[in-house]
Amino acid sequence: MKLAQLLFSQGFGARRECEGLILAGRVTLDGRVCDDPFHEVEPEGLVFGVDGKPWPYHERALILMNKPAGHECSQKPRMHPSVYSLLPAPLRRRDVQTVGRLDEDTTGLLLLTDDGALIHKLTSPKHHVPKVYEASCKHPITEQQLARLREGVVLHDDPKPVRVEAAEAASDHVLRLTLTQGKYHQVKRMVAAVSNRVESLHRVAFGALALPADLAPGQWRWLDGPEPIFGTPGGTRP
Repeated sequence: MKLAQLLFSQGFGARRECEGLILAGRVTLDGRVCDDPFHEVEPEGLVFGVDGKPWPYHERALILMNKPAGHECSQKPRMHPSVYSLLPAPLRRRDVQTVGRLDEDTTGLLLLTDDGALIHKLTSPKHHVPKVYEASCKHPITEQQLARLREGVVLHDDPKPVRVEAAEAASDHVLRLTLTQGKYHQVKRMVAAVSNRVESLHRVAFGALALPADLAPGQWRWLDGPEPIFGTPGGTRP
């Protein structure tokens, strides 16, 4: 692949802009400036540099973010900043999308990708990909509430009972829930249906992928592929 074409595929601008970056000496390969836009490179596993910052090549972008509170999962936010504002320009140009949505006040593990097929696979009810949430509740959690959540509760917009895959009390006021559905405000509404109230909500896992303890709110990192989500070998890049 020609170097200018590679930069274009990674979101560094239009083809002419990518050629201009290279001709200006702003792109490095193996730590050395390459000013030839038509230089042939092997993209797989390549880490190149733009303006001194390393950038790993990914045919498809897949990233994990620790979503902070006060951010909307929208390209056109209404009341709060967008989670997309936390990403560098190349990823925004690649039109990465959130895999599902978290409310503006919900924090924790958020996936973003430009792979439409993967988004469908991870969000389709058919695939039952589990998501784990920790909800801080206003009132102490009771065994009766846990039992009702496991058995299923009826929400106002759905006559069929909605149940969680697992429910346990992490502490007197912290509820840990595993869901495979993705209804609007589902956790908050289910907790309200058992006579409690969610004060704050944090997603700690998506599929087999857990939120890294060393990833601060607002930070993100690459995933080398979807394998860690489905519990197969894989990893992240710092």
